[in-house]
Amino acid sequence: MNFSNIKENRIRKKFEKSLSKQSNNRIVSQKEIISVGILTLDNTSSKINLQSEIESTLELQNAKIFSFKKFNKNDEVSFKHFSEKNLSWSGEFNEPTFQSFLEQPFDLLIGYFNEKHLFLEKAVFASKATFKAGFSGVNSKLYELEISTDLENVNQFSSELKKYLKILKKLKN
Repeated sequence: MNFSNIKENRIRKKFEKSLSKQSNNRIVSQKEIISVGILTLDNTSSKINLQSEIESTLELQNAKIFSFKKFNKNDEVSFKHFSEKNLSWSGEFNEPTFQSFLEQPFDLLIGYFNEKHLFLEKAVFASKATFKAGFSGVNSKLYELEISTDLENVNQFSSELKKYLKILKKLKN
């Protein structure tokens, strides 16, 4: 019996139930963007310097990034990664550093992943960010702004993001 699959199915059911309740009550912030959080996969963040690209395009500083990395007991503990082991059976994140990241009220949270991923989607949902943006086709209930582009084309993603944030008056011109 594979306990990780049982745990994942249980978390998925709770997540979908919570998501359906929340989507009816969503309030979009009109606040200007100053702070940015980024959630992505480890293999994406190791190939692309996503943090500096977003900071330079949006002309902001101090963007914070966390990446999902499949759990491996031989890996060292990292304060920039989280794994499936950081979720309890009840679906709550239990790693203090990652919890504080999710509780930070970012003005913008970017979900930089273009495929369904339970743990990243759960993290985006749990975030206290006031405005969330990500790739279209992942889960439209998570984001206020969805961008359709390739994952590898970070320049196009960030320029489209900037364009729409200016239209929404969330960035200075």
